[in-house]
Amino acid sequence: MTKAIVYKFGGASVKDASAIKNLHRVLLNRLQSKMVVIISAMGKTTNSLEEILRLKYDQKDYYSNCAILRKNHLAICSELFEEQNPIFSIVENLFLQLERDLEQALHKDNYDQYYDRIVSYGEVLSTKIIHAYLCEQNFFCIWQDARELIVTDESFRSAKVNWSLTAKECKRQLEEKLRKFPVITQGFIGASASGKCTTLGREGSDFSAAIIAHSLRAKSVTIWKDVPGVLNADPKRFADTVKFDRIDYREAAEMTYYGASVIHPKTIKPLANLKIPLHVRSFIEPEGKGTIIGDFPEERHAVPTIVVKGQQVLVTFEVTDFTFISESHIHQVYAELERLRLGVNMLQTSAISISICVNEELFKLEQLVDEMSVHFKVRYNDGLQLMTVKNYNESAKNQFLGREGILMEQTTRSTIQLVYKA
Repeated sequence: MTKAIVYKFGGASVKDASAIKNLHRVLLNRLQSKMVVIISAMGKTTNSLEEILRLKYDQKDYYSNCAILRKNHLAICSELFEEQNPIFSIVENLFLQLERDLEQALHKDNYDQYYDRIVSYGEVLSTKIIHAYLCEQNFFCIWQDARELIVTDESFRSAKVNWSLTAKECKRQLEEKLRKFPVITQGFIGASASGKCTTLGREGSDFSAAIIAHSLRAKSVTIWKDVPGVLNADPKRFADTVKFDRIDYREAAEMTYYGASVIHPKTIKPLANLKIPLHVRSFIEPEGKGTIIGDFPEERHAVPTIVVKGQQVLVTFEVTDFTFISESHIHQVYAELERLRLGVNMLQTSAISISICVNEELFKLEQLVDEMSVHFKVRYNDGLQLMTVKNYNESAKNQFLGREGILMEQTTRSTIQLVYKA
């Protein structure tokens, strides 16, 4: 029995009408009936929806932002379709629904759930438009709501997947459809068992591809990016980057853990568990070889891998009673981080303090500081960057350890990490 393949296209690959036409060409040249195509929101739509939410929360006018977003989507439709195409009314109706949802009360206690419901419109809009365009071009496919496939808990903004229920729904809803046509669905979004919309974490569309591939026991996953494959550094930050032809699952998992943006951190594990290969290829040069991530334990890379994460906060918890830092203090800090669902990107202890580097997240830093100020003297710096240099050599060590503005650094046998002012 032929296995399905899974393709994932991010926001940059569907940012405008010409990009959508290019997506059609990429699919047409690789047409298989058992194909699941996962698509993100167009361009910077998620950012726009987050800004609308921020304005709503601050009780400022967000209507003009909604109008701009609506205008942009309809402009793309105008380039792709004739005036009488039903997609125009579909898009208009989705924006009416969005505006109705935005009329609901928003406050700190319901922010995360509200966020998931609002930002999900980005993926629904993009997949509705792209599905309509593909069908218009005689690339017949089926639109599928990902919220009917990916079942999660209600940890809004970073929902945990119910793997058994998700596998059951993917098989029930997709296997028969895939025998006839490719399926177009959304990345990033899912739903709880009670039907509440959830999201898998920012940039979570890669993870959606891995979830569906795992559930269907797919043949492979391909992530289509605006880079030729997995590089040893961000080409926008560093010159003379090197593309990896092959990467072992474990190496790729470490790269994503440290913040490599080319793949979402949760993507590797469900694929590695079933040894499903992951291809990273360029939608700009689709015939390029790209990078394959798979079971290559013998693969070793001599060139250092450099990962930079922005929007970081360095928080220091200092004891106030002249005792030394113990395991109980660390447990106290981690218990609160677990409650807030805040991951630690770097940890360092001294005799009297614990310092952690975490992602900047609305409300959560404030809650962390308020809660832990009862037990510690708490200080923090925000607007920072975290650089990780994996498999460093002497040249990389000399280059990065001497830079200005470093607030915290760590060096192990294979990795350098630096927290510094942006």
